[in-house]
Amino acid sequence: MNIQKIINNNVISAVNDKNEEVVVMGRGIGFKAHAGDAIDETKIEKVFRIENETISRQFQEILENIPLEHMQLTEEIISKAKEVLKVKLNQSIYVTLTDHINFAIQRQKEGVRLKNALLWEIKEFYRNEYQIGQYAIELLNEKIKTDFTEDEAGFIALHIVNAEYNTSINNTFVMTNMIQDMLKFIQETMGCEYNENSIHYERYLAHLKFRARRICDHDLLPDDDNILQSMNAAGKPQTILRCSIMRTSQKKRSCIWQSISSVYLWKIKRIGGSG
Repeated sequence: MNIQKIINNNVISAVNDKNEEVVVMGRGIGFKAHAGDAIDETKIEKVFRIENETISRQFQEILENIPLEHMQLTEEIISKAKEVLKVKLNQSIYVTLTDHINFAIQRQKEGVRLKNALLWEIKEFYRNEYQIGQYAIELLNEKIKTDFTEDEAGFIALHIVNAEYNTSINNTFVMTNMIQDMLKFIQETMGCEYNENSIHYERYLAHLKFRARRICDHDLLPDDDNILQSMNAAGKPQTILRCSIMRTSQKKRSCIWQSISSVYLWKIKRIGGSG
């Protein structure tokens, strides 16, 4: 590979054998090097192939001014997320999470600590992502002697959720609040208590996440009223639920109605079970 651009002493952009632009990271890989030079392959630690040109430019801009160690740790966290979640993450996470962690480290050095207002919801609705956030703060605290708490683990988890669901941080906040509203609405209407360790609760929670995402993406399904009417599960609890839904706001009604009037409706009475 040949160097295309020196980003800093430790990061360069290059063109690989397939004539694709890549970002190459390695300690001292750009030191005293010039565009057009062959890369010293013994110094290569990581090669990033960012498919989206805009994201690639943003990634390179961020790397210009951050310590190599911050990027290395961020990449380790992203790799852990891929390993645990077993999903393809939007490559924008290389920009958003790198930028977030770099500024979080700076804030802590300045004595600024932020409280995470959605910490409970993150722990409850995004358990795997929160575990990755915990892994991240333990890694950062060990390697660069920071003192991050569970609040920061929650912030990191949200960035992973963004990349997992291919959405923005604002939509992730909206989705999280929406899921909370739906669960509370169902609980109050049905008069049930959730068993959060139940497999039925986990399945229904996954279903609510899916619905919330579609609503945030303005990708609503057709009215499911006919489906509900044709289901054998119809009865007094569903009638009460339906009447309650019709009294809610249009936006919330659409959200809750689409979540409940699906093939998962029959599970509502079971999500308080033992699984």
